Amino acid sequence: MTLKLANPATVAPPLGLYSHSVETPPRRGLIYVSGQVPVRPDGSLAGTSMAEQADQVYANIVAVLAAQGVPPTDIVKLTTFMAAEDDPDGSVRAARMKHLGEHRPASTAVYVSRLVDPAWKIEIDAVALAPEVRV
Repeated sequence: MTLKLANPATVAPPLGLYSHSVETPPRRGLIYVSGQVPVRPDGSLAGTSMAEQADQVYANIVAVLAAQGVPPTDIVKLTTFMAAEDDPDGSVRAARMKHLGEHRPASTAVYVSRLVDPAWKIEIDAVALAPEVRV
């Protein structure tokens, strides 16, 4: 069994790239991915634009999960924090599509006044299914 994504007809359809709820299969643990920021593996900032930073953040999430043998399609929940700045060109959406494709985990997006480092425009944390437990 894989993730069961649900969008019941009793609520409005999702307004973005998410599902209203996600059910995880039995005997599968969860992996909690700390907030990923727009920092490359060498420690440098991934550019100053929202597009560059969002792409790096999603790349970091995918890399953290891949190190544990978990594909991005096993992401259950994402929480996105964006420094009080609009994303008029849809660069966060584009980065998400690039790294997650058609996968639609449960999601929350919030504008904040700033992140810990003022150079960061975006931070995203994730919850994903742990690899299947063999019993």
